[in-house]
Amino acid sequence: MTLPRHARGSIDRRAFLVASGCSLTGLTLGKPAPAEPRPRPLRSSATARSTILFFLCGGASHIDTWDMKPAAPLEYRGPFQPISTSAPGVQLCEHLPLLAQQAHHLAVVNSVGATVNTNDHHAGYYHNLTGHVPDPTFLSLGNNRTPMPDDWPYMGAVVAAKRPPHPYLPNAITLPHMPSKAPYTRPGQFAARLGVEHDPLYVQGSLEEPLKFHAPALSLEGGTTPERFFQRRELLRHMDAARRDFDRYSPAFTWNRHQERAAALLVSSRTTEAFDLSQEPVKVRERYGQTVNGMSLLIARRLVEAGVPFVTVFWKENEKIAGQCKSAGGWDTHGDNFNCLKNYLLPEFDRGFSALLEDLTDRELLDETLVLVTSEMGRTPKIGDPRSGGVSGAGRDHWTHCLTDLIAGGGVRGGQTFGASDRYGEYPADRPATPADIAKTVYHAMGVHDLEAHDREGRPYNLLAEGKPLLELF
Repeated sequence: MTLPRHARGSIDRRAFLVASGCSLTGLTLGKPAPAEPRPRPLRSSATARSTILFFLCGGASHIDTWDMKPAAPLEYRGPFQPISTSAPGVQLCEHLPLLAQQAHHLAVVNSVGATVNTNDHHAGYYHNLTGHVPDPTFLSLGNNRTPMPDDWPYMGAVVAAKRPPHPYLPNAITLPHMPSKAPYTRPGQFAARLGVEHDPLYVQGSLEEPLKFHAPALSLEGGTTPERFFQRRELLRHMDAARRDFDRYSPAFTWNRHQERAAALLVSSRTTEAFDLSQEPVKVRERYGQTVNGMSLLIARRLVEAGVPFVTVFWKENEKIAGQCKSAGGWDTHGDNFNCLKNYLLPEFDRGFSALLEDLTDRELLDETLVLVTSEMGRTPKIGDPRSGGVSGAGRDHWTHCLTDLIAGGGVRGGQTFGASDRYGEYPADRPATPADIAKTVYHAMGVHDLEAHDREGRPYNLLAEGKPLLELF
C-alpha cells in the first residue's frame, strides 16, 4: 500500500515517538550474573573504547565555573573567585575544590560557539548533542518542536550504530531520565533517521531513592514467567506477520527490531549486572555522593567496565530549588544564580565528577574512556535576567553564543586549556570551536571515521559533514 507523502510523515513521527518511549515503559534492575572480564587494549592505542557524556541540563554558567573573568567588571564576573589547580595555567571556580585536584586530566575548551536562532533549550540540546545547526522549525515551532523521525541522530546513537553490538547490553545507555518532562521532550537525544533500533536504552533514577534504577518497559509484570512471556510473544509474532502483509512500511520493521532488542534484554539477567550498586563499597558510593546524579556517574563507570560504548548522564533537576533558581531545578539559573550554584549545583557536580575521574584513573580506565561535560548553552555574561527582577534577581539568562566543554581521557592530553572567549565571556575569541567540532572529536577518539549512512531508498549520506576533530587536544 502506497501512502501519500503527508500521511507517511505523520506515521513516521508516531512510530518514532512510540518506539523511543518503549525504553521508558520497563525492568526493575535486579541481581546479575557476573560480567565477563573486559579485555584491555594496548596502552599505545589512541582509540577510546567508551565515552561518558555528562550533560548539565539547563545551561551551565560558563563564566562562573571554568571560564572565569576575574578582570572583568563586577557586573560580569560576579562574586566567585578562581583558584589554582593541579594543572599549571588551568583555573577553576573556588567552589570546585575537588575537581581542581583532577584538573591535570582535563582539557578545558573555552571557545565553543553554539549560537542558535532561538537561544533556547530545545535548539541548544539539538545543536550540542548532534553537532548539527537546528533547522528553521525550531524557530517556527518553539517549545512545540519535539523530536522528529528525520532529525539528525544523537552522537551516542552514531557511535552505537558504528560499533559492533555488545554481547548482552545496548551500545548506548542513557540515565537517570529522558529530558525534559513530556510534552517538552528535548530533540537531539535519539537515533532519529538512523532508526529506533539504535536509540539508547533509558534507565530511570529518582531523587528520593538514588541507589535504585530501573527501565520500566522491560519488566515482567505481576506473575508473568519467561515461559508465558515467550508464548505471548509467539502469538504476537503471528499477528504481526498478518499485519505486515497489509502494511509494508518501514516504521513497522524498525519497530519490530526495537521489540527484538527489548525482548533479548528482558530474558538476560546479565543485562542488570552494572546497575546493582549494592556491589559497590559504601566508601565508593559516598565518594561520588549518594545523589541520583552521583550514583548515575558511578553506574556510568560500571557500564564502561562492562564494555558499553556510549553512556549518557543527563543531570536530573532538583525541584526543591526550582523556585529559588527560577528554573526547573537544574542549571537554568534565571534567578539567584550564585546561591543556586554555590549551595546546590556546584557541590554536587564537584563531588560526583571529580570522583568519576579519580575512579577511572585508579582502575586504569581513563586512557580508554573519553569523558565529555557539556550543556545546551552557557549563561549571559552580564548579570541580571529581566524575568527574575533584573540585576536585583541576580540571575543569568540563556546564552548559546559561548560555552565551555570539559574533555578528559580517551587519548586527550590533560592539563590544558584550548581556545578562549573574549574579555567578557560573551563570544569565542581564540581558536573558536563548534558543536560539530566537538562531535567530530568524540568520533575521532572512538575510532568512528566512517560517517556514511543510507536512507530508506539505500542512498548514501554523511551523518555529519561539518566540523573537524580538535586534534590538538590529543
